[in-house]
Amino acid sequence: MSNIEFTQAAPEHVGVIVIGGGQAGLSVSYFLQQANIGHLVLEKHSVTHTWRTQRWDTFCLVTPNWQCALPGHAYDGPDPHGFMKKDEIIAYLDAFIAKVNAPVLEGTAVTRVTRDAGGGYVVQSTRGTYMADQVVVASGGYHTPIVPRMAERLPLGIVQVQSSEYRNADALPPGAVLVVGSGQSGAQIAEDLHLAGRKVHLAVGEAPRCARFYRGRDVVDWLADMRYYDMPVTDHPLREGVRDNTNHYVTGRDGGRDIDLRRFASEGMELFGRLEDFRDGKLRFAPNLRANLDDADDTYNRINASIDGFIEKHGIDAPAAARYEPLWHPPGERAELDLQASGITSIVWCIGFTPDFAWLDAPVFNGRGYPAHMRGVTAVPGIYFVGLPWLHTWGSGRFSGVARDAQYVVDAICAERSNVPDHVRLRVREEA
Repeated sequence: MSNIEFTQAAPEHVGVIVIGGGQAGLSVSYFLQQANIGHLVLEKHSVTHTWRTQRWDTFCLVTPNWQCALPGHAYDGPDPHGFMKKDEIIAYLDAFIAKVNAPVLEGTAVTRVTRDAGGGYVVQSTRGTYMADQVVVASGGYHTPIVPRMAERLPLGIVQVQSSEYRNADALPPGAVLVVGSGQSGAQIAEDLHLAGRKVHLAVGEAPRCARFYRGRDVVDWLADMRYYDMPVTDHPLREGVRDNTNHYVTGRDGGRDIDLRRFASEGMELFGRLEDFRDGKLRFAPNLRANLDDADDTYNRINASIDGFIEKHGIDAPAAARYEPLWHPPGERAELDLQASGITSIVWCIGFTPDFAWLDAPVFNGRGYPAHMRGVTAVPGIYFVGLPWLHTWGSGRFSGVARDAQYVVDAICAERSNVPDHVRLRVREEA
């Protein structure tokens, strides 16, 4: 990485400004360099900082290593079907950073992007103002942690952390822990605390789950063969609604395994429905624990059934099919929990993030404040997005699919710079 010294005296013109120095922004830089297009990457913190600062100590990938396919930097280690741990992920990224050698300004937050009279863009940052022909937003979609207002009413003695701040069980005070949310982070953090011997109370949400291994292979391998990861958002049954879906919970820990909340419950973890309120010293929960567990298991079995159909259709020799049967059922729906009597001393909020693009002054957002685009290309000339969940496919926000998205966007930038007529450019994009 060529980290540029800040010596700006007047606004500098740059062909393309890339906002964000994570895997998406670096992937865009890789293809811009191939196209010989001058550009600058502005990164608020340091490149790939999220992987270094917002992951717990035992964090590992939930997808197998072979899916790590950043541009020009496919995984080539000894364990393609394993799951890289945190330090291995950082080493993989460090090698990518060195390979790309992107022109980056770290510690530079973008504060405003506006269109100028000539059709270009004014990019204001904490280290000066730049002029750009085109802007690629590669800052992701997970910006502001979601913490409910009820958190303000909790006793001051309760330690509250968000999932990005959790590191390990020992970093929390002695006592029971309430984990709120059962998506990928919530389920894995609850497991981490449970395995560390902590008493865990888990507020279970509507996240689905899937098997780690089924019929002799990783489920990811089956789904890859079934071309699931190549399905564009336009072909998904939920269309753009899939972008709102919570990721399936599963883990790559210890070589990979299922996460079964029912088993945790049989081992002493306390499960509740969705956390709704804190009032009169008591946590209040929705009576939907049983439904949430059943729905997660239904998704688990439905994915496996689709694999069964694929195996049968293609005459594949594989171990026998099986159906998950619950090993534990909630004895009832507990609507409340006395906070003091429970011994809870800390809460880990794992209910996601909201995007924040308030600094981008351009008519590219829908009524919910989410970028409107087709494969990262917006209706406003010169504004592009890369690295969003399901920007085009399941892998768009991951190591597996960001390269394809970045190349597509850079191709669109090249077409725009060549003054290809809009109707031709749009047709090419739709057909690609």
